[in-house]
Amino acid sequence: MRLHHFSLSSASYRVRIALNLKGIDAELISLRLREGEQRAPAYAAVNPQCLVPTLVLDDGTALTQSQAIIEYLDEAHPEPPLLPREARARAWVRAVAQAIACDIHPLNNLRVLQYLERDLGQDPEAVKAWYAHWVRLGFDALERQLADAVVPGRFCCGDAPGLADIFLVPQVRNARRYQIDLAAYPRILAIDAACAELDAFRRASPE
Repeated sequence: MRLHHFSLSSASYRVRIALNLKGIDAELISLRLREGEQRAPAYAAVNPQCLVPTLVLDDGTALTQSQAIIEYLDEAHPEPPLLPREARARAWVRAVAQAIACDIHPLNNLRVLQYLERDLGQDPEAVKAWYAHWVRLGFDALERQLADAVVPGRFCCGDAPGLADIFLVPQVRNARRYQIDLAAYPRILAIDAACAELDAFRRASPE
C-alpha cells in the first residue's frame, strides 16, 4: 500500500492513526500542499480531486476521502474494530466523525483559508477569526454530544479508541495550532489526553 499524504493534513493524520491501530504498514508519499504538488498531473491522475489522502492498494486501486479509506481498512482488517458492533452505537460514532469531517474541517481546510486570504483579500487576523468561529461552533456541540455518549468510557465511545477518536484528535491539534482556548471543552480534552497515551496516535502525529 502507498499513502499519499501531507503531514499537517487532518485527513491524512486520521488515516495514519487508523493504519497504526490496525498494525498495517504503508509506504508514505508526502505531498507539499502549500507548493501545489497535489495539483501536478501525475497526482491528479491518481486523485482527480487533487486532495489528500489517497490510499493506493496493492492492486492499484486508489481510495480517496479519509472516512471511506478508514472504513475500508476496518472492513478489510476487522481487528481491532474501529466501529462498535451494535447498530445504534455505530450510527452515533459515525455522526461524531461526520460532525468533524463535514461541518468543521471543510470550512477550515487549507484551500479555503488560502482562498480567503489570497482571493478575497482577508488579512491573517480575519482568517484566524474565521477559523476560530467554526471550530468553537463545532466543539460547543461536540462537547455536549460526547458528554452524553451512547457508550460511556475513556474514549468517544467506550474504553477503546475508534473512528470518532481518529477524527477528533487531529481537529484538536489544529485548534491548538490556531491558539484556540479549549478550556471550555473538558470532555474533548480528556479524550484527546487518553489518545495521546497510545503509541498508534503518537506515531501518526505530524511531529
